[in-house]
Amino acid sequence: MESYLISVIKQFEYYKSLGDKTFNQLTFEEIQWQSNEDSNSISIIVKHIVGNMLSRWTHFLTEDGEKTWRHRDAEFEDTYPSFEDLIASWESGWACLFSALKSLKSEDLERIIYIRNQGHTVTEAINRQLAHYPYHIGQIVFLGKLLKGNEWQSLSIPKGNSSKYNEEKFSKAKERRHFTDDL
Repeated sequence: MESYLISVIKQFEYYKSLGDKTFNQLTFEEIQWQSNEDSNSISIIVKHIVGNMLSRWTHFLTEDGEKTWRHRDAEFEDTYPSFEDLIASWESGWACLFSALKSLKSEDLERIIYIRNQGHTVTEAINRQLAHYPYHIGQIVFLGKLLKGNEWQSLSIPKGNSSKYNEEKFSKAKERRHFTDDL
């Protein structure tokens, strides 16, 4: 189970890096862009992810993951005054998540925690968030790609480069490693 915790941390680090690399390609105005008033900008998606992270991972083992101080509906209002404030918020959410995960021991994985009074094993709660955050980070990346058009710098294997990528991977000896180790 120790390998599960290591793998989960690496997975979260990978998805955080996709968000980071997207922000680095965009202006603050692009991060705030909405296709219409009912759609979410990247800024709003970040605010929601951060609100969720702070609620879920603060006192993760001892308090319900839906905190009374969380105002989820307000997460869908863009209130970041600057790019720096957005990034500081983003970093605070991830710091909370990584602090909670790095404090866990293998024996914690079967403990029951609650989200909105629904019991989850710690493993189930981690998996729930490992599905939730990449879902939204995929939205962030997709919006970034739409906004940049031909100027977008691929965050994965660029079109037409699969053979070259595979050739490099297959040139290495078979060994156990996490896919993010080579990134």
